[in-house]
This record gives sequence, structure tokens and C-alpha cells, in this order.
Amino acid sequence: MEANQYAFVHGMARTRLFLARWREDPRPVLLGWFGAAIVISICLLVAVWFVASVIPPDLGFEYVPAVPHGPETGHTLNLMGRNSLVLALHAFACIAGFIAGSALPLAAEKRSGVSRWIHENARPVAFAWVVVVTAFSLITQAFALGVFGSTLAASANISPLMLLVTVTPHALLELTAVFLPLAAWTMASKRDEWDQLLAATAVTVCLAFPMLLASAMWEVQVWPYLLRAASEGI
Repeated sequence: MEANQYAFVHGMARTRLFLARWREDPRPVLLGWFGAAIVISICLLVAVWFVASVIPPDLGFEYVPAVPHGPETGHTLNLMGRNSLVLALHAFACIAGFIAGSALPLAAEKRSGVSRWIHENARPVAFAWVVVVTAFSLITQAFALGVFGSTLAASANISPLMLLVTVTPHALLELTAVFLPLAAWTMASKRDEWDQLLAATAVTVCLAFPMLLASAMWEVQVWPYLLRAASEGI
């Protein structure tokens, strides 16, 4: 059996094993993933609040979400699409962790010479790529959402902190969903359990989609009322 085929077969077997194990008792692994994802989400929300507090609003752009008229299907799907791109980025990082931490070492065992050296040294490069992509995602989101939040708070005549209060119900759910694969990657890296990550990617993505849908529906149907109530209460 060729090295790549061997790594693939072994990876699929381990993936089925972990899925069967988690099906029997999903609580420990789910608590770990959700706990880590919530912590990351809260840290990002705090970073967004900080950026929104120190960066002046873009006075040429004013936006306050309109009160919904009907189901607003197009708006909801648009939000789902944008958040799904972030989820996909984190899912690919999780898959890269599986390849670097599990598949490459197995393939290297079946190789020799230059090919073995490349496979052995590709692992730190892959890990570095995951770290860079993740850091880029977090920094970009913190800055972009912070600038938007600063302008939105000024448009609604409320403080960035009050804005954060109004968005927390759907933002925390949304961020927790998109960070589930990253949380799985973090837990696997701490325990050196890279062979779990292919199964973890599939499970976290399946869990994230209904969460993203619920978050998008709340943002479209409920949040505009919360924001207007906060603005009128000042």
C-alpha cells in the first residue's frame, strides 16, 4: 500500500472510531469544544468593544438596521453566507491540523530520502499556516467589527458598551458556532490528539449551521427592536 493511501485509510478508520465513541457519550468532548469556543468568542467581543471605543466613527456612513417586514429571507441568507465563509476558514484550518499532525507523520513512515524529509518538515509549516490564518481571522474580525460598531453606536446615539449589550444574544451564538472548529483544533493541540480532527471538523460544522441560522434570524427579526429600544431609552 502506498504511503498516501495508507495515511488515508488509517485516517478514515480513526475518524469512524472517534465518531462511534462520541456517539456513545458526546458530553465530554462537546463541553470542551463549546467551552473553548465561548471563551474565544467572549475575548473577541471584548476586543471589538475596545476597538469601537477607541476608533472614531465613520461619519460618512450611518446605519441602523431597519425593522423587519416579513421573513426577510434574503437578508437572513446573506448573513448565513458571510458567516459560513468564516466557518469554512476555521474548518479548513482544522483539516490542516489533521493533515499536519496525523496524516503527514504516517505518510513519512512509509517514505525515505528526500520525500521523507519533506513530509517530516512540512508539519511545522502546516502548523504555522494554521496559526497565521487563525490570527489573521481574529484580528481582521476584531478590527472590522470594531469600526462598524463605532459607527453604528454613533448612528444610534448609544455607547459602544450598550451596543455590545444589544448584540450579545446573537453575536455570542454566532461566534461560538464559527469558532467550534478552532476550539476543536485547540483541544487537540493541547492533548496531541491530531487524529481526532477530521471527525471533529465534520461534527463541529454540522453543529454550527443551525446555530448560525438561529443567530441570523435573531439578528434580522429581533435585534433591530433591541437597538431602537436602547437608543430611545437614552
